[in-house]
Amino acid sequence: MKKKLPTIRDVSAEAGVSTATVSKFINGTQRFSPSVEAKITEVIARLGYRSNPLAQSMITGRTKSIGLSILDISNPHFTSIVKGANRIAIEHGYTLLLVDTEENLSREKPLIEALSRRVDGMILFSRTSEAELSWTGQLEKPLVFFGRHSQLGFPCVSSDDHKGAYMLAQHLITLGHKRIAYLGFSKSRRDEERYGGLQECAAEHQLTVDIYNTNSPSAAEGERLCSSIMLGKKHPDAVVCYNDLMALGFMKEAQNLGFDIPGDVSVAGFDNIQYGRYTSPPLTSVDLQSEEMGVTAMRKLISMINGDTSTGLTTIAPQLVLRSSVMNRK
Repeated sequence: MKKKLPTIRDVSAEAGVSTATVSKFINGTQRFSPSVEAKITEVIARLGYRSNPLAQSMITGRTKSIGLSILDISNPHFTSIVKGANRIAIEHGYTLLLVDTEENLSREKPLIEALSRRVDGMILFSRTSEAELSWTGQLEKPLVFFGRHSQLGFPCVSSDDHKGAYMLAQHLITLGHKRIAYLGFSKSRRDEERYGGLQECAAEHQLTVDIYNTNSPSAAEGERLCSSIMLGKKHPDAVVCYNDLMALGFMKEAQNLGFDIPGDVSVAGFDNIQYGRYTSPPLTSVDLQSEEMGVTAMRKLISMINGDTSTGLTTIAPQLVLRSSVMNRK
């Protein structure tokens, strides 16, 4: 015969308090004296009582779940963000629900709207322009955005892509590079910041940065465009890629074409994904602190859920990670 599960009435009877008292204690809607709370806690543990999450959410209006929308789960940059966000969610008793829009603009709105009905708040990554994101205010949920969204009125967390790109360009130029190319992804707002940082530093040294555009921020695109960049009359002596995945694809194809890295061309990327250290040669990259971005965004969102109304932008400082895919050309 199946053992009957203890109910909230069993807990209240054993603890000598009302069911309302037990309910308020479990749901955190009211505090009681230390002795009462200790007694209820002891009885719950002894009886093995487990509250019903659905019933609990009906009482408190909270699901104890948080939504996170990312652009591509196969990109290690985003998996690091998820890792950081999930760690903080667990610490605060929340479950993280994830949607992957797969770099598809048409999927973003329906997926995010569906997710909003199941969570207490959301952290959002989007390729959609800021002007076209005004509908998110109608979700009536606490929101935190990744990136710089000054007009939406929600807290934002962003890496300093411009500064990171400037640092990388300065490093390349200091090592004697004079023909720098940028393999970019114009569909991303961050692309403009990265190219801008490279170009600003180059201009200070009377140099220019040639720009090439890709269709997606993937290794396949880095591989596809490599020949058109490297087989011209005068190929660049350094190629900076929008992200590390592009850089890995570019390096593989350049080596297949017979080029030595970094002897013939230095290569660098952004994100400092873990696979970059295992390539041959290991990849120089701008570390945008992906996991810390997830941590920061989740902390902001939990503060909002708990009543914090502050907005504004939090910027995460980049770090330049030097490896042997870049060489001194002096």
